[in-house]
Amino acid sequence: MPIAMKQQSTLRTIIHLDLDAFYASVEMLDNPAYRGRPVIVGGDSIRGVVSAASYEARKFGIHSAMPMARARQLCPDGIFTPVRMARYQEISDSIFAIYQQFTPLMEPLSLDEAFLDVTGSLTLFGTGAEIAARIKGLVRQQTGLTVSAGVAGNKLVAKIGSDLRKPDGLTIIPAGREREFLAPLPIARLWGVGKVAAAQLALLGVRTIGDLARLELSLLERKFGKQGLWLRQSALGLDDRPVEPERPTKSVGHEDTFATDLTDPALIHQELLALAGKVGKRLRRLGLAGRTVTLKVKYHDFTLITRAVTLKNPTADHREIFLQVRQLLQKTEVGKRAVRLLGVSLANLEPISRNGQLELFGDDRRAREKRGRVNTAMDSIQDRFGGRAIFPGTLLKE
Repeated sequence: MPIAMKQQSTLRTIIHLDLDAFYASVEMLDNPAYRGRPVIVGGDSIRGVVSAASYEARKFGIHSAMPMARARQLCPDGIFTPVRMARYQEISDSIFAIYQQFTPLMEPLSLDEAFLDVTGSLTLFGTGAEIAARIKGLVRQQTGLTVSAGVAGNKLVAKIGSDLRKPDGLTIIPAGREREFLAPLPIARLWGVGKVAAAQLALLGVRTIGDLARLELSLLERKFGKQGLWLRQSALGLDDRPVEPERPTKSVGHEDTFATDLTDPALIHQELLALAGKVGKRLRRLGLAGRTVTLKVKYHDFTLITRAVTLKNPTADHREIFLQVRQLLQKTEVGKRAVRLLGVSLANLEPISRNGQLELFGDDRRAREKRGRVNTAMDSIQDRFGGRAIFPGTLLKE
């Protein structure tokens, strides 16, 4: 539960952005035949749970965290797809890069959700409403996805606003009208009020946020202790928490767990190549390069080992990453023991610089420039047509 908040002392413009049915929307983006149909992300296993559901699937009562077996009962003709976290991360990175065009003050909450403090950007880009509208347009134009936005003077109210008109919504709450905006909403809309707290508040006659705002603080403190102050301030629309930008990325990596343990060296190399491609692309999108390459292997018996190498020069090139993990693979028992999981990551990150980044291709300037063009072209094609639209299969022959 969030800690109690002081009354807002500075006037801010905060935007909360929430991508609509994100995982399911990405699946429909990559598979146009899925559009307009109930899509349930979580895999084929009846033992799993639903990770995301399209709006069409939600009409059947399906929601996240629901057992997959129950989802199949409710919607037997639905499209059930596995979770593709690497793809969702890829799309998320590209969308968050759009957000950061408007302000460096971005606080990610998850792959599909973030706060932006655009107070310092108003003179350059217009009002908060105009900035939110521009962001929504760019996300749709560049990715084909929709994002709902709430614009307010604080994080609490902005988040509630973004959820009111989904999908593709835009809700503006003018400064000074927070309490008026919140009052008619059901108490369940208040961020942080779960089923237990809602049931306790119902015993006090609280059905709406306005009902809560009318209760005496002393009563709330007797019933809820320290949480009572937070409940009252939230009901009044008060929230002084700043937008806290994400800490600098310390490592970038991807890993995959396989439904069937791998023993074929060719398949293992192919998986490592795919992982290296995902890591390299994400590094380039973030404008970072890394010196320490780490290979992670989990054997069939769940034994986990890592092997690492530190390079002279930082890299964000998937070819170099693949060549390094292939060397590290020789220091494992892969080939003798079946493999359940593989992972590739880079650490010791630093911003990409032309001098440092290009040295790994030697002194041949033409070779350096060619490699850079290849990476840029691959990233562009994958952004437009999906991660598997182009695949550097020639590396396997090396």
